[in-house]
Amino acid sequence: MARRDLSARMSGRFANVAAALLTGGASTRMGRDKAGVVYGGLAAATRSSHLLGALFEEVLLVGGDPPPGAFGRRVADVAGPRCALRGLVSALSATDCERVLVLATDLPLMTPDLLLALVAWPEADAVIPRDERGPHPLSALYLRAPVLVRAREHLTQNRLAMREVLDRVDTRYIEGADLECLDPGGRALTNVNTPEELSRLRV
Repeated sequence: MARRDLSARMSGRFANVAAALLTGGASTRMGRDKAGVVYGGLAAATRSSHLLGALFEEVLLVGGDPPPGAFGRRVADVAGPRCALRGLVSALSATDCERVLVLATDLPLMTPDLLLALVAWPEADAVIPRDERGPHPLSALYLRAPVLVRAREHLTQNRLAMREVLDRVDTRYIEGADLECLDPGGRALTNVNTPEELSRLRV
């Protein structure tokens, strides 16, 4: 497996990688703000922000209105249509760290192992998990400078598909046996977009 051994956990938190939790999505299919949806007794943004806070010194809460108890520095979204690309541009614009881990707020089963693997993977402009559903660009690690240039350009031109940005930068994927090793149950990348999906997750 082309990754560093993750069994030896760090005693401290990353200071040279920022973490950005995207809390400003439209949530049209959920019918309410996904950042405040409760799973396991905690609001989604609170749960995810504390997971990130245990691993990274700088945590950004990007867009939206995070629920009480969410950990991190609040950052407003940049101008533009509500979409994943705007969240990415907002996250990368809000820090001076060379690398930024970006995480959507609707991934309540995300694990430290997968987050650490994103940071430890051989460096590229973007490191993204990819499973049978496709790539997951909102649970990914980005090299800030080159990706921000491309992402801003596309946002300004109203070219909002994330895949178009990824096609123009050096992108590596964690997939196949590597991803299965990190997430044996295949649950870490489970998105909760609708009330029905949330109900199934709670069963």
